Amino acid sequence: MRGIPLRRRVRTTRVIGAVTALLLSAGALAACATGSTDADGPAPSQTATPTPTPTPTPLTPAEQLLAANTSVAGACAVSFQLEGATIDPQLQVQDHLFDRLPIPRAAGRAFAGWYADPAAAAAASADPTTGAANPAVRVNGSHLVACPTHQLTLYGAWTTPGAVTAVGARVPIMMYHQFTAKPGGEDGWLRGNYSYIEDYRATMQYIKDSAFYLPTWDKLSAFIDGALYLPDHSVIVTDDDADPTWLTMASPINEQLQLMATSFVITGGGVPQQNRFVLQRSHTNDMHHAGENGKGLMVNLPAAQVAADMDASAKALQGAGVGAPDSHEIMAYPFGHNNDAAHQGLTQAGFEMARTIEQGYVTVGSDKLTLPCIRINYGMGVPDVKKLIG
Repeated sequence: MRGIPLRRRVRTTRVIGAVTALLLSAGALAACATGSTDADGPAPSQTATPTPTPTPTPLTPAEQLLAANTSVAGACAVSFQLEGATIDPQLQVQDHLFDRLPIPRAAGRAFAGWYADPAAAAAASADPTTGAANPAVRVNGSHLVACPTHQLTLYGAWTTPGAVTAVGARVPIMMYHQFTAKPGGEDGWLRGNYSYIEDYRATMQYIKDSAFYLPTWDKLSAFIDGALYLPDHSVIVTDDDADPTWLTMASPINEQLQLMATSFVITGGGVPQQNRFVLQRSHTNDMHHAGENGKGLMVNLPAAQVAADMDASAKALQGAGVGAPDSHEIMAYPFGHNNDAAHQGLTQAGFEMARTIEQGYVTVGSDKLTLPCIRINYGMGVPDVKKLIG
């Protein structure tokens, strides 16, 4: 420091000391920021900020229905869209007939059916006869469920009660019994009961080719109430007794043509296995016999016994898995015989409708416990049936 004045040397020393102190202080702060006072020591581990778990998207009602029914093969969740109505999705099964599609009811309105696309539903709402012109576009229980993606949406249409009555629809319930492969028919007093099987085949083909609307029984009931629009081009095909000739000769034709029919079964003899296009309903459990007066047993028994027999019949259908929950919606009177006691017994057993053998058509306001039918006898081919059902 020789040559530098003492006073200047003192100031320089003080500046150097201050700078050194500042550098040491900065180093200490840096060490604190890194969690260590030792520049050569290992850096401590840092606590990672947890990644937030995204909130799962809630399942739709249809997805919830599918999730609750994973064991059902071919499960299909059907959703419904209809102005002014909230309807929960419904479980259906792929390649089976639609089972009890909803029939909404509203004051001052009548339901005009379910459709596979909104445009068809809008057209039916504007003019319900558009569905009558092409009944195939109106989805109901006579159609197979087509649901490859496990979800399906149907669109509903409203019309007015006035439109239901204005069309004046008359619904024929066709009644068959036994069948024969003999063109000349069978001999004996029951000859008229036997329909030639090729006449039956041709008639079923005519119904299919003519695009008749095939209402299920719940639809017929709503139509009678004036709450459902049915085209005047509707028909219901039924057979009494589930005779072996029906099981082996006739019902396979319905399966081939995919044409719905109803088989009225005497359940006391067992409930036969039938194909998916046949609805099985009651022909009583064990009342298909004549009573003391020569008429059907059903009109010889008090209401309580009628109710007990019909309850047993409904349980037999349910036990076979072919009637629930529809076992009580319709039955056919043996021999067509019925009276007030029979009606009371049916009501006590919870049955809603019953078919007689009286010739006629079902219309709005028909008596549900005495529904008429169109009897088909031997020798009636397509020209004859056409005159009766249109």
